[in-house]
Amino acid sequence: MGKPKTIDAFFKKKDVSHSKVNTPPPATNIDTSIPEERPSKCPRIQPKEIDTTSLERDPGLRPQICEFPINLQDEIRRAYIKAGPYQPVLDYPFKESGNQRRRFKALWFEAHLNWLEYSPSKDAVYCLPCYLFGKKPTGRPGSDAFTVKGFDNWKKVNDGMNCPLIGHVGKDPNSPHKIAVKCYEDLMKYSRHVDKLFEKQSSKEIQDNRLRLKASIDSVQWLALQGCAFRGHDESLDSINRGNFVELVKLVSTYDHRVAGVVLENAPQNAKYTSPTIQKEILHIIASKVRDAIREEIGDAKFCIIIDKARDESKKEQMAIILRFVDKDGFLKERFFHIVHVRDTTALTLKKEICAVLSRYNLHIENIRGQGYDGASNMRGEWNGLQALFLKDCPYAYYVHCLAHKLQLALVSAS
Repeated sequence: MGKPKTIDAFFKKKDVSHSKVNTPPPATNIDTSIPEERPSKCPRIQPKEIDTTSLERDPGLRPQICEFPINLQDEIRRAYIKAGPYQPVLDYPFKESGNQRRRFKALWFEAHLNWLEYSPSKDAVYCLPCYLFGKKPTGRPGSDAFTVKGFDNWKKVNDGMNCPLIGHVGKDPNSPHKIAVKCYEDLMKYSRHVDKLFEKQSSKEIQDNRLRLKASIDSVQWLALQGCAFRGHDESLDSINRGNFVELVKLVSTYDHRVAGVVLENAPQNAKYTSPTIQKEILHIIASKVRDAIREEIGDAKFCIIIDKARDESKKEQMAIILRFVDKDGFLKERFFHIVHVRDTTALTLKKEICAVLSRYNLHIENIRGQGYDGASNMRGEWNGLQALFLKDCPYAYYVHCLAHKLQLALVSAS
């Protein structure tokens, strides 16, 4: 049986320098160009680069706005609006109308200054807003008079209220011309664009959310500082006492009408920032900030740990961690650092949780210079107690029976 081939053998280049290989003559008619990419069913529209400064000003010669690429139409509209209606003052040509000769008059520009345009090439007038924002001609007679063909019947212009120029404007506030004029004005009002309106609304929502959240944070901070309970037995709207937190938010809102307008019942249902989850999240953030400040205060100094545990109302074991150290100014400080839930009270479990908290804040066990616990066997045990486990890692972490616990034992015995 032959030696099995490895996968590299299939990709290894063969040495053909000494072997006879019949190579075909080079082909001369082979197309080496890259084949064209298969056309997509929905090809992309490649916009043409249009120089808005060189747009045709004569209304009779310029292409219709719908003939430009749709993604450039607003840019072209702005260019025409910025330039204004084309109103050249010329020696206008006469037109024969029966036995009379009539021509366009420049004073008509003054009566219709904002929209009337004149085309020298067609000797006709046009409407700039309707050209920019009007609908496509419907085929009805006269529908394209001021946008495509132009109006040149000068005889009817001086016919009082029947003047076609006045009729084009229309008496109805929703006439096509007035709708086009409104679009004409809105396009140049930057503050009324949809994106700006959304941005303005979003800015107000952000401002209201920050004000609402600040009221909740201040309330949580004050209650935590005073050690008060947060929740109430009945926090419904018709309750007389809705709990310390909600009542404090109500009190804060009475001092500022801006706060009153965005909190509690005036807040949206999805952003009240008063739920128990939000209260706990704010508390956790504040606690994290406090622990960071304590860690900065300790620096590289040596420290002692004081540990005590208790069972709360839900029958869970809670372990409190207190750090005792000398600060940079030489003053002795004692800081409550953390409270941790533990599943049992064995020495190994307690040590594991304490080490996890200390390592999270970059506090090294080698810097421990003292331990203070109660007199329980799992804490002060000489061989397997918590103090013995820490002594194995740091021989300078001397154990001292907690003096506060000693005083408690003495008072219980004396009573």
